[in-house]
Amino acid sequence: MSNAPAGHVARSTVRPYRETGRRVPIRTFLHTADGVPVDSVYDPGAAVYETAPDASRTPARDLVFVVAHGFTGGVDRPHVRRVAGVLRGYGAVLTFSFRGHGRSGGRSTVGDKEVLDLAAAVERARALGHTRVVAVGFSMGGSVVLRHAALHPGAVDAVVSVSAPARWYYRGTAPMRRLHWLVTRPEGRLVGRYGLRTRIHHRDWDPVPLSPVEAVPRIAPTPLLIVHGDRDGYFPLDHPRMLAEAAGEHGELWVEPGMAHAEHAADDALLARIAHWAAGRAG
Repeated sequence: MSNAPAGHVARSTVRPYRETGRRVPIRTFLHTADGVPVDSVYDPGAAVYETAPDASRTPARDLVFVVAHGFTGGVDRPHVRRVAGVLRGYGAVLTFSFRGHGRSGGRSTVGDKEVLDLAAAVERARALGHTRVVAVGFSMGGSVVLRHAALHPGAVDAVVSVSAPARWYYRGTAPMRRLHWLVTRPEGRLVGRYGLRTRIHHRDWDPVPLSPVEAVPRIAPTPLLIVHGDRDGYFPLDHPRMLAEAAGEHGELWVEPGMAHAEHAADDALLARIAHWAAGRAG
């Protein structure tokens, strides 16, 4: 396993369309600061094409969305690809699989060391020449973008956290009790590995990482958007309200009527509104 710095590209594939000169997405493995290979896909977006898919949009060449998926997600999951497909109408998009997910190496720490994965992806986005970087995270990824922005001030230009928890070890809903069984029990981790393509680390957190609600006050003055559905089956509305209260005036809260949990529940219209918000707030 490589000890190369975060953002190092281990493998790259670029295949231009001969008839148009346009490029397909670039798939690369990045390496985190602790040497974990992270599978990523970079889509330069509609901004580099001769004609944008929607003439009413004005994609920005300098803007890139770095998308952090939820637990058991991954760069090849249909909902992650759908998110990327909407956001690419407004700028470039870099998606990746967290450690322990899909083709990435390592094991999932369920939101702790994943901050290093996001840091590698953000560094890659900067290396590609983007001057405005927006981190968009869902559920576990939502907690990761909050902690990353708090731990690395100025690394991103705006933060969007969707369906994120406010505090750790929450077991107040049936889905979260099932998730804790999946993470903490040997038989649960087997289900994760073979049923969900997610390899979960057996060790407990030591030390316990900064919680999302503790991280949020440290994000200012970076613009912050918190999005949550009023039908989220994992985290009830006290979670986003705690985050918004901790953010104070620099944060914005959207409670979405009828929305359930994470990228699966974020429809195209909501993603478009998020993109508009990010384009207007990032730099």
